[in-house]
Amino acid sequence: MEIYIEVTIENVEQEQASLLIAAFTACGFTGFLEEQHGLKAYIPSCNYCEEQVTVICKKENCAFSSKEIAPTNWNEKWESSFSPVQVGNFAAVRATFHAPVSDVRHEILINPKMSFGTGHHATTYLMIQQMHGMNLFEKRVFDFGTGTGVLAILAEKMGATDVVAIDNDAWSIENANENIRLNKAMNIKLVSAEHPPEKQYFDLILANINRSVLLKFIPALSNLLTPSGYLLLSGILEEDDELLTQAINSTDLLFENRLSKDGWVSLLFKNDAQSVS
Repeated sequence: MEIYIEVTIENVEQEQASLLIAAFTACGFTGFLEEQHGLKAYIPSCNYCEEQVTVICKKENCAFSSKEIAPTNWNEKWESSFSPVQVGNFAAVRATFHAPVSDVRHEILINPKMSFGTGHHATTYLMIQQMHGMNLFEKRVFDFGTGTGVLAILAEKMGATDVVAIDNDAWSIENANENIRLNKAMNIKLVSAEHPPEKQYFDLILANINRSVLLKFIPALSNLLTPSGYLLLSGILEEDDELLTQAINSTDLLFENRLSKDGWVSLLFKNDAQSVS
């Protein structure tokens, strides 16, 4: 099993932790554990660059420590800190060791290990919140950067009959596959890939991923939408909102909705093209 580096930052509040997560994600970190007044970040040892972490922490005026960690029972680690997340009466995200949540339309079982996407982070919460009210019955959905698979699983529970979910992180693919089986989600095709598929068209594209990746792939993602299809984005800090909107302006996408939480935003756009590219 792959060896990981654990970076620990102490004495940080939630807003600063969100900024650190965004910066670390852009540097290849694939797992985060938010604690009271602290943050732990995880990255495969082969991708770790201490110089990058030093620059990030210096900018945020915080100290860090790092250590190599042996293969870990992540379910046990999460069990001590992961509580269920509920988005109104629409959806709840819980682990197998939690009691069922009975007063929601969709209940999603996630044992997250080190993958991103339990609903705890504002961006995942916002994506779920934006999906509330969408009609996904018999729709095609693409989840770009699936992490734990939570959004792909929710899309299938909402009636999507064809869901393609990709990630370029081996740990995420392994974990998403476990969670897909756990939820008996039979209509999800999970693929290890860095790039969106070509010449496949979707009614909804989900992309909860870091800003640099979004900016790179927005043109390609917009070309994969069916007429009147939707692109739902997050992983965006409030100060990057305008930058993403400018990138969207070069496409046929029209702004539909914006939600914000804890300094993060989620943006929803609708395809205005009359035919696929």
